[in-house]
Amino acid sequence: MSSVLAATDFVLPARVFYAGGLAALIVLILTPAVGGLARRIGAVDEPGEGRRLHVLPIPRLGGLALFFGVVVPVVAFEDLDRPVRGILLGAAIATMVGALDDARGLVWWQKLSGQVGAAVTVVAFGVWVDRFTFPLLGIHELPAWIGVPATVLWIVAIMNMVNFLDGLDGLAAGVCAIAGGTFAVIALSLGKVSPAILAAVICGAALGFLRHNFYPARIFMGDSGAMLLGFVLAAISVQGLLKTAATVALAFPLLVLAIPILDTSFVVLKRLKYRRPITQADRSHLHHRFMNIGFTQRRAVLTMYVWCATLAAAALATRFIPPRPHGHWRLAPTVEAGVIGLVAVAASVYVVYVLEIVKFANPRLKRRSRDADSERRSA
Repeated sequence: MSSVLAATDFVLPARVFYAGGLAALIVLILTPAVGGLARRIGAVDEPGEGRRLHVLPIPRLGGLALFFGVVVPVVAFEDLDRPVRGILLGAAIATMVGALDDARGLVWWQKLSGQVGAAVTVVAFGVWVDRFTFPLLGIHELPAWIGVPATVLWIVAIMNMVNFLDGLDGLAAGVCAIAGGTFAVIALSLGKVSPAILAAVICGAALGFLRHNFYPARIFMGDSGAMLLGFVLAAISVQGLLKTAATVALAFPLLVLAIPILDTSFVVLKRLKYRRPITQADRSHLHHRFMNIGFTQRRAVLTMYVWCATLAAAALATRFIPPRPHGHWRLAPTVEAGVIGLVAVAASVYVVYVLEIVKFANPRLKRRSRDADSERRSA
């Protein structure tokens, strides 16, 4: 019996690894061809267009390569049960809507309708939060009238958050690769192989795309890629992480996806504060603020990678280093988890300080204000 269990434990992680590797290989090979197609049909970002920082025309539609990099490994290595079929169909809808926006341009309500359609599709196939483990309260069933709209809102929100994050070369792809890899590890630890394969495929596809998308990018993923990655990550978090008996289930997706969540929350709050339309593009995202204070694209992206990695490590620590196993506090796990948590907090505080998000706490801003006042007086 033990030998059978050992063999099973070996085979299942191997499937996850092979699926991620195949996804990376497919995207690596297909992306140049997709870039050529995008140039032929005019799906190209011109220099100075919108908030882009590139100086040469760059093709978008990279999401088409990502789509095949997701679908083929899933079909090859997944058990195509009803939830997985729903995720694949929803991913196809998300990619199609994003590709239309990349190629022809859609108004915001058309794109939002497509996103809701993708989310409703996957919910219709049974991927929604029907039960949830609340800390200190245990497992509770959620009625459909709460779970279904909450799931649709979560999926649509994450799709848009990843899309908003796609503002620097390689940023969204790298963050999604870290998120996908972390989700795969957590899902495997929970015994959920199907979500682990999906997460590994997202990780592999994003890494394969980075070969062509890291600064200086030769292709952009566009809305098609950002919406695809955001959709699948959101669906994985619902299918494999939120509906678990783990008392910190909510912490997993919130920590791993913290950067797109914080970025979007900050931008939306700022637009509401200044009474600007939420859908109006601007340069107030976190990555733009890095550029505004003198970071290069490469340095800004790598800084956000490190920040994302610390938050992912904190999520893994909540799973693998519980300070109270069996209800009893233990010193060593508590210290280890505390150190990892402090590193994540320190990275977040560093970003808040450097980007002057909390302006009153940053003496650099006060010095700049005094210098500006003195210059105005002298003028």
